[in-house]
Order: sequence, then structure tokens, then C-alpha cells
Amino acid sequence: MNRRSFLSQITAASVAIPWLLERDGLLAAEGPVKPDLDVTYDLLPKPPHFRPRAKAMIDLFMFGGPSQMDLFDPKPLLQQRNEQRFPGKVSADNAAGASNKIFASQWKFKKHGGCGMDISELLPQMATIVDEVCWLRGMKFGSNAHDRGTYLAHTCGLVSGRPTLGSWLTYGLGSLNDGLPSYVALTAKAGLPVLTQENWTAGWLPSVYQGTMVRSEEPRILNLDPPPHLAGKGQEAQLALLRSLNEKHRAANPGEQDLVARIASYELAAKMQVHAREAFDISNEPAHIRKMYGVDDPATADWGGRCLVARRLVERGVRFVQLHIAANENRDWDNHNSIGKNLPAACVAVDKPCAALIRDLKQRGLLDTTLVRWGGEMGRLPTAEATGTRETWGRDHNGKAGCMWMAGAGMKPGLVHGATDEWGHEAIEGIVTAPDFHATVLHLFGLDHKKLTFKRNGLVASMTDGQPARVLTELFT
Repeated sequence: MNRRSFLSQITAASVAIPWLLERDGLLAAEGPVKPDLDVTYDLLPKPPHFRPRAKAMIDLFMFGGPSQMDLFDPKPLLQQRNEQRFPGKVSADNAAGASNKIFASQWKFKKHGGCGMDISELLPQMATIVDEVCWLRGMKFGSNAHDRGTYLAHTCGLVSGRPTLGSWLTYGLGSLNDGLPSYVALTAKAGLPVLTQENWTAGWLPSVYQGTMVRSEEPRILNLDPPPHLAGKGQEAQLALLRSLNEKHRAANPGEQDLVARIASYELAAKMQVHAREAFDISNEPAHIRKMYGVDDPATADWGGRCLVARRLVERGVRFVQLHIAANENRDWDNHNSIGKNLPAACVAVDKPCAALIRDLKQRGLLDTTLVRWGGEMGRLPTAEATGTRETWGRDHNGKAGCMWMAGAGMKPGLVHGATDEWGHEAIEGIVTAPDFHATVLHLFGLDHKKLTFKRNGLVASMTDGQPARVLTELFT
């Protein structure tokens, strides 16, 4: 019996072997590129290129494309010329439903805070944190398609297979703890997101830098705990045997850094049996904190619980936490139709929890070193996707304009940056591209996007890979 057969037959729940093997791509037909033999890849803390402002990041990813002119970027001209013919050309993604009818927002806006940021009535809780947030109204996402837009948002590239932002940060800086993953993806109760594990892949970086998927309810991580009859000394004996086999296999295969990464993952899984359960358990949080996040309200329980877990994770040294929307979630942001019904539901689900996260981080002194981003992979068009009656109208994709916000870790609070044209169709001022965003985030963590590189197949790769990318220093305090 060879080693792989043996590992597949022993009781491996104690170290999450089946899940980790699949996650790391060990069972794939074609494995990742082997790095240089004289380089060691691990999760030990590494020095940044320069003094960082951020220690951790929480990425609130609103897959689908939140509508900027209905939430953060009011356009009076849309109201004045509602249902008239749009004078320009729009790039509709859904030709069957495309129209040239101007589509006014159905919701009222009001200025809030000292910064005077316009917020839709759909987001009353976000309206209370406007002066804590840096608002980016000049987003230029780069794609009208969900998959390519998501790749750009996560990896700075248009195609699959590239490392995500969380993986680059973990590769560049290592881990701040040894009992929890450095990079965690919190998935929704309703299921996995579109593109599933590609949202937290390490790509061609060693698999030790890949994100760990965590479910929104128990069991948070599948196959993590041992069966009752093997808990305690039985598990300890298995781990000791497995450790011995791994070390012998590693000694017989020098330079196999992917093997080293997998062994590190298995060892982390064992430590997580102690640390993860406590980190994910929000039952002991005070009642007023649970209420603030909306944990006990069915409308906000999923996002509220995950935002609260995200705060607990960064408190415990997790470097990068990302929250995802399920592929089959009906309260999402991809409002091709019935925007009047679906957009309010999407806002209710996240508004209170996301605002609570900012307030909670601030009151705990964590916002100074924790970067928070809220946004999706695209915006929406100013014209109607008009099929059926007016009540069923929606908005199609728009990769040329949109809005997102960032907070904490040196971002200038209360800044309203950038602008779109009079229709909200294209970004025209303070334009922020995907490479700009990623270069800026890396900079906040003390990393130069041109110097953070990885050698593969004789080439030197980076997150921005030679694309025009500007660190947005005007957004910093």
C-alpha cells in the first residue's frame, strides 16, 4: 500500500485530509507550477517593504453589481428625463432586454454627515457612518461580465487561475497567528458563491497561501473534528504517525514546496480544532453587540453573523477575511428585473450588519489597522432593462462606472472621491481601476506591488503584472 492509499483509508477526519487534499489540488490531473527549489514557502511572519498602516482586511464583496444611481450617486437628470430616449450608446450585456429608455431611481436621497455624502433611503444604517468611510464614486471596473469582473476584483486579471488578493497578502506577509488560517472566506448560508473556490484560490502561488472556506453554520469547516471514539489519545497517536510519515516523505522529496505547503495545512487543521470553534462561536457575545449586528433578526442574521465572525477573526490575528453572496441567493445585486422589489431586499440584508462592523471596529480600536472594503464587480446602467410591465424593469451591467467604499487603516474618513457623468454611465473624475485598487491595498499593508513578485516558469509575476497601476495616496490621511 502506498502512502496516498494509506492516508485515504485511515480515519482522517482529525486533520481534515479529504477536504484539504481536494482544496489543495492534490487530486487534480495537473498540479501547480513548482517554484524554485532553494526557496521556502511558509506562513511565518515576514517584514513588509515599508511601514504598513493595515494589519488586516475585511472584504465585503457584493457580487452582482450594486446600482450606483439607486444607492450612492443620485442623478437629477435621470429624474428629469425619465423614460425618454437616452442620447448616447450603452453597452448592454443582455441584448434581449436592452432598451434606450432612461430609468430614474425610485428612491429618495439625502445628504448625511459632515461630508454631505448622498445616501439612498434604502441604506439608513450606512447613512450613519458616512463620516467614517472613504466613498469612491469614480470606479471603472473594466468588464461587463460577472466572471471577468470578479476575477478583476479578486486577482487584478481577466482570466481564472491567478492568485487572489488575500493570497498575495499572505504570501507577502505571512500569518499573524498559528492556530487559525491567515486567509478566510466566509460563505453564505444559502450556499457557495459564483465561481466557488476561484474566489479564494492561490492560483500559481504555493497552496499554503490559499484561502480557507468557512460555512455560515455548523459544521463551519467540514471534517475538522474527529469522531468521538478517536478523540484524545487516539487522535494524538494518529497525528504523531502522520507527522512521522510526512517528514519521511518530505525528506525523500527535497524541494517539493507544494508538499511542504500541504503538510503545513494538515498541521494547521489539527490546531484549528482548538482555536476555530472558539473564534466562530458568537453565542457569548453581549446581547447589545448581537443586536447591533442584527444577528437575531432573520432578515440580517446571515450577514450579521458573518460580519461579527469577521471582527472576531481579525481580533485573533487573521490577515484577510472575505464575505461572499451565494450563487442561488435571491436577494442579490444583479437586478436585471424587478429592481423595485429585489434591490430593497438586498439592502436590508447587509445595511445594518455592515454599518455595525464599522462602529464595532472603531469602538474596539481595530479600525485604525483594519481595512474594510464594500463593493461589487460592476455597476449598473442608467437605462432600463425593460421587459414586461414597468414594475418588472431592472438595470443591466455596467463596467464603466460604479461606487464602492473603503474604511480604516489610513483611508481618509468622510472623503467623497471621484464622479460619474451626468447620467451615471461613465466614471469621469477620480477614476479608480482594479489595478489601482490592488496597488493601493498592498501599499496600505506596506507592500510595493512592483516588488511583491513570484517566479514561475522562468518569469517574474506580480499582482498587477505590469498593468498601469497607481497608489491612490490622495485617499490617505
